[in-house]
Amino acid sequence: MSRALQLTGSFATTILRGGSGMQVGALGKRPEQPLTVYEFENCPFCRKVREALSVLDLEADILPCPKGGPRFRPELRERGGKEQFPYLVDPNTGTEMYESDAIVRYLFDHYGDGRIPLALSVPFARDLSSALSGLTRVGYGSHYRRARQPEEPLELYSFEASPFARLVRECLCTLELPYRLHNVAKGSPRREAFVARSGRMMVPYLVDPNAGCEMFESADIVRHLEERYAL
Repeated sequence: MSRALQLTGSFATTILRGGSGMQVGALGKRPEQPLTVYEFENCPFCRKVREALSVLDLEADILPCPKGGPRFRPELRERGGKEQFPYLVDPNTGTEMYESDAIVRYLFDHYGDGRIPLALSVPFARDLSSALSGLTRVGYGSHYRRARQPEEPLELYSFEASPFARLVRECLCTLELPYRLHNVAKGSPRREAFVARSGRMMVPYLVDPNAGCEMFESADIVRHLEERYAL
């Protein structure tokens, strides 16, 4: 598929979700350690949890679980007892849980002010629109392609509603590449430090310690991931 069509589909996903995950909301206490999430990009239930992470300005270690992936799906089955997504691990409280709605409620209770935005609480906006929004990206970020694993996890500066960042997350998921997700949605207090590091406020921004490189531009990032890790 051409890049123009890919971007059109990604923009459509953002529009169908009403821009959920674009703006930081009310923040509560901050976790001392990053959360861990087992998920895959085109899962509508995982999308709700990623939106919550963006709204709450939370960092997370993302363990991608594309269909057929040999690494993290079996790991989750051993850890939680079944391959169901998303799955949250919070080392700050010792909490581990399935079920997207329960995870969203937990995140806003512990790291927000307890109030869940309409896009994540009203049944139609929460479930049907998330499922419909994924139809524009069918086949992307859901099935594994053989890849070599990085020695050190990658880092991605992103926020859920960014159409450009979505293309990179899809590639990371397809290649089953784990990464530290740094959310920098509008209103994020992390933006100042991010700009100091990168030089400008633009996402996605990839840090690959294995290659000693940092880069903007979704097309360049995807090309780098394909050339370095895909088999």
